[in-house]
Parts: sequence; C-alpha cells; structure tokens
Amino acid sequence: MKPYKNKINRIRSFALSLIFIGVVIMYLGIFFRNNEIIMLIFMVLGLLAIIGSTVVYAWIGTLSTRAVQIVCPNCGKQTKMLGRVDMCGHCREPLTLDPSLEGKEFDEAYNRPARKKEKSANK
Repeated sequence: MKPYKNKINRIRSFALSLIFIGVVIMYLGIFFRNNEIIMLIFMVLGLLAIIGSTVVYAWIGTLSTRAVQIVCPNCGKQTKMLGRVDMCGHCREPLTLDPSLEGKEFDEAYNRPARKKEKSANK
C-alpha cells in the first residue's frame, strides 16, 4: 500500500528538499576551488535550486490560501484540502467533498482530469 500524504505538505517537503539540495551543490563547488569556472557553475546551480525552492514556496502559499478548510471527522482538527480527494494533514484520514466518492477506496487519480473524462465515457 502506497503511503499517501496531504498535497500541501508534500509540496512543502519538496520545496524544503530543494533548499538542502542547493546547499549541498554549493558545498560540492568548494572541492573545485582551484578551478574557478567549475566552482562558479556549482555555486550558480545551487543558487538556482534555492531560487526554485522560493518559487515553489510562493506557489504553494497561493494555493494554500485558496484551499478549502475543513474539519477532519477523524481527529477533529482543521485541515486544508486541495482537489476532490486529499488526506488530513494531521491523521492521514482520506477526505472528500464529492458525495459521489464517499465510501469508495481512496485514490489520488480522482483529482486528475483524465479520470473525470474516463468516468464520463464509461457511463
């Protein structure tokens, strides 16, 4: 079984990993102190990873402000939901606002537009 996570937390974790990857790339550039061009390339690549992280954080921040806030029926805490199905950010309870999906097995494919077209074609 694949461990599902809340979409907002997953994207934030990706942005945080970009920061660490950028710092590691910059540190790798220190090993090439004798060759300034290679060192500069590593420094710029690390900086680009950190700038990419900033862009991802800004993007998920705008998504987070538009996300639907709901109270999880399992843990009773407020969480934000993106798409038709998502997980609780606290207890990983499957959540949906679509009445046609209640009681069905959790599947992230319900959020994909191709899945909606596929379901309508089957009817």
